[in-house]
Amino acid sequence: MSMSMYQVAIPVFVRALQNLHHVLKLGEAHAKAKNVEDSVVLHTRLIPDMLPLVKQVQIATDMAKNGTARLAGVDPLKFEDNETSFDELYNRIERAIDYIKSFKPEQIDGSETRTVTIKTRNGDQSFEGHAYLLHFVIPNLFFHCTTAYNILRESGAHIGKQDFIGKS
Repeated sequence: MSMSMYQVAIPVFVRALQNLHHVLKLGEAHAKAKNVEDSVVLHTRLIPDMLPLVKQVQIATDMAKNGTARLAGVDPLKFEDNETSFDELYNRIERAIDYIKSFKPEQIDGSETRTVTIKTRNGDQSFEGHAYLLHFVIPNLFFHCTTAYNILRESGAHIGKQDFIGKS
């Protein structure tokens, strides 16, 4: 049985963001139990040259929502990147999930060979849809979700692999 681009992308994006939401909730609960301000946790980094937790969440949501839109051949919905609390991050994740779920299979299916061009620090980068999904969006989404998880884990949150992967 073959899988469509929609089947490979949309359920994976939604699940990754739902699990990120769950991990953030556990991280927030840990911070509150230890009387740590949201701003401290949200600006925590693994090492000085890595982006803080808040940015990891912003990039993860951007990867999923922008990836969905680009595969559908439409301009991505813009988010402001101005979150300063856990509640604002939860709202961002929920908005991203709602946006992703608004796309229909017929908008994504058939995008395997659609050219997707993105602007990067090093100039424009073009992909065929299949490579864009499998070699750019999915790895980046999971990199930033994993980094957010690791920041929370390093901060002492009681989270584990099952929290990251989620329930089947």
